[in-house]
Amino acid sequence: MSKGLSLWFAISSIALLSASAMTISYNGWLAAMLGVLSILNIGWGFVIKSKRRRS
Repeated sequence: MSKGLSLWFAISSIALLSASAMTISYNGWLAAMLGVLSILNIGWGFVIKSKRRRS
């Protein structure tokens, strides 16, 4: 994976987890949804990394 793409996944994951942490006190469902979205984002980064490594 290129450095730019890995930086994108790192920053977007941090932003999603931070947003989830900030919304815990306001709305629990929104915080849970953002948490799941951040886990999916991290997983998608690993999928792309493995696909690029194979080719």
